[in-house]
Amino acid sequence: MDRIYLDNAATTQPAPEVIEAMLSCLRKTYGNPSSLHSVGLEARGLIESARRKMAAFINASPDEVIFTGSGTESNNTVIKGIALSLQDKGNHIISTAIEHHAVHAPLSFLEEQGFKVTYLPNDDEGLVDPDDLKKAISEKTILVSVMHANNEIGTIEPIRELGAICRERGIYFHTDAVQTFGHLPIDVQEMNIDLLSASAHKLYGPKGIGLLYARKGVKIKPLLHGGDQEKRRRASTENTPGIAGFAKAVELAATEMEREALRQTRLRDRLISALLELVPESRLNGHPKLRLPNNINMSFAYVEGEAMLLNLDMQGISVSTGSACTSASLEPSHVLAALGLTQELSHGSLRFSLSRSTTEEEIEQVISTLTPIIAQLRAMSPLYRKQAVK
Repeated sequence: MDRIYLDNAATTQPAPEVIEAMLSCLRKTYGNPSSLHSVGLEARGLIESARRKMAAFINASPDEVIFTGSGTESNNTVIKGIALSLQDKGNHIISTAIEHHAVHAPLSFLEEQGFKVTYLPNDDEGLVDPDDLKKAISEKTILVSVMHANNEIGTIEPIRELGAICRERGIYFHTDAVQTFGHLPIDVQEMNIDLLSASAHKLYGPKGIGLLYARKGVKIKPLLHGGDQEKRRRASTENTPGIAGFAKAVELAATEMEREALRQTRLRDRLISALLELVPESRLNGHPKLRLPNNINMSFAYVEGEAMLLNLDMQGISVSTGSACTSASLEPSHVLAALGLTQELSHGSLRFSLSRSTTEEEIEQVISTLTPIIAQLRAMSPLYRKQAVK
């Protein structure tokens, strides 16, 4: 049976061109980039070529691009590094209630060290109000971190406006762009971004390689200490094959991003409208328009998300009940809770995330497969039968 994979927000299948670029690197460009002989210099040249591609992709300078091991490492480097660099200036950081755990966890760590964190509220569609940021800023504020788009509900935040507020106040502005890098246009100059995190495996690249953009002049202490790699900003021998794969993934994204966004938006809206029409007591989570082209997050009353997921999996369809990083937890999604959903609706949610390989036929198959699954599960639910009697 051909599997329908709709969990691309968790990870994507590496593109064939990416795999080939990595294999070529593993075979031929295996030198240590810090070595001064020709084999090492060849690896260094590949890395610097990739750095230039990354920089051009977001309208940055090559020396503002740092290669890391993941989006999580990039987020931790920003949050801890800025806090350590500027602790003499202030101890206040502003973020949001719906950030990824790779932002929330280091913020919690800093709170244990005496830093103060303000979590901005959001509306019932996941949007943050720039006026709330203005009110939250104090003389002690040293960093604002707001994700570009939410990994669970797909809502796209007003990054340009939030960044402008920070720029006016002289406060560093960071955005976790792991879900948007390679899927939405990003111009760090136009969007007033000082720091940005990205990860290759969300855009058909390999796992184990990330990116951190740090605007020239930003003071940030490194997370890792050791060698002089990445101009002493990130010690560790560079992952040359991973960087080669990341660069190829960005090269592919640059040629097809706009076209794919339109195509996936059409498929996304088809799935949303069909499920809302065919499944009573269903709801869309997140903003209906200001959302990632490939993201659908929906809640279905009187059914468990895990039960729907397992039934779909047996039919050859892979989806998610939320963020892959918290899939082992029985706690309801903190993102859906921040939207005001009850625990019951939060537990009855599914996330579908499309890719460049998703077809119209696959979307129709998901619709025709999921609707009877929900009906069957509801028929076994005492709560559903109880409300049906009413």
